[in-house]
Amino acid sequence: MHRQSVECNIPSDFSSFNHNDAILGGRVELQLLTTLKCNLKCSYCSLGTGDVLGSQQHVAYSIDQLAAFIDKQLSGKEIYVTFYGGEPTLNLDFMQEVMLRFPLFRFQLQTNGTLLDKLPDWLLGKLSNILISIDGGERTTDGYRGRGIYRQVIKNLREIRAKVGGTITARVTWSDPDTDFEELDALTEFFDYVYFQFVADEKYADESVAKRKAVLIQLIDKFFTSGERLYPLIPLMGIVRNKLLPSRAQELYGGLTQCRASSHLINVMPDGKIFPCPDLMYLSDMQQGDVLGNWLKRSPLQPHPDMPCGKCEANAWCRGNCMKNLHLGYVNKDERHLRNVVEPICDLVKFMGREIDRHDPQAWYAGLSLAQRKQLTDCEVYEYVEIMP
Repeated sequence: MHRQSVECNIPSDFSSFNHNDAILGGRVELQLLTTLKCNLKCSYCSLGTGDVLGSQQHVAYSIDQLAAFIDKQLSGKEIYVTFYGGEPTLNLDFMQEVMLRFPLFRFQLQTNGTLLDKLPDWLLGKLSNILISIDGGERTTDGYRGRGIYRQVIKNLREIRAKVGGTITARVTWSDPDTDFEELDALTEFFDYVYFQFVADEKYADESVAKRKAVLIQLIDKFFTSGERLYPLIPLMGIVRNKLLPSRAQELYGGLTQCRASSHLINVMPDGKIFPCPDLMYLSDMQQGDVLGNWLKRSPLQPHPDMPCGKCEANAWCRGNCMKNLHLGYVNKDERHLRNVVEPICDLVKFMGREIDRHDPQAWYAGLSLAQRKQLTDCEVYEYVEIMP
């Protein structure tokens, strides 16, 4: 990764977007934190930074105040709501109230999965996607989340699967460098899709990056040799799609970063304050709005001249894999975070791109069925996750 300063220019074909608007384009993801309480104590929880976790246990704004905010700030937008936390199902009443008040919205739930069996059938039926946090196999998941959590989540998943209206996606935080291919591959048998994200923590020392690369080689090999079934790993699907159809990496993001925090993701804390990234809600200068005050401004997480993305080999298809990491490393000049988190992750992302190219994705795509092509290009889950790991 080069350190020189380069401009992250906005392509001319997106000049129709007004980049002073709070939300770019016609869609917005309204991520509602129903509570900052959680029934687990995952060792890597990002909300633990700045003592965010547990700090707000109840929603302080009314459903009418939320409706007034939507009417004024998000009018004319296609809205999809993600229920987030803490553990969002601990405030089931609020979830139900929102879903009943806004029946035209799409809904997603991000959950640790331990309470899924407590949700009513009608609510499960209206979820377009459920993101279930799981860390790999039983050893890894229980190591981060507590004994017995893996089996409880899989049990609940089996119990509710037939009731869910949309897809169920495993959301894997790849923290443990010893997580192996078999652990991640096994999740594809339980979930419709698997999304993994490289942990934004100092977990890349010694042989950690090399170990992850060895697993990535296996995952990518299986992706291109999986036969009639498209191997449902969202990061691989997304990267291949972006390489084959480069405009898809920009179409929902106004030509900015593919990280939605720059363009159309807003996170509403229980007290009504709004931030672009759920991992930076402890920084007051990141606030971009407030439901109670009914105001919203452009996200402060934007491409910056000090970010070297413009000259990176992965820029065309990565488009900024995590604005939080890039902001902390390059804008805030956190040299430790840059060296121990940002640069290793960027190295892994570039490695994935090279491995994918080695498999000749154009020739592979030419041999897909029309159904497989559609799944690769138009998967709705791309809208609900960051795509880049």
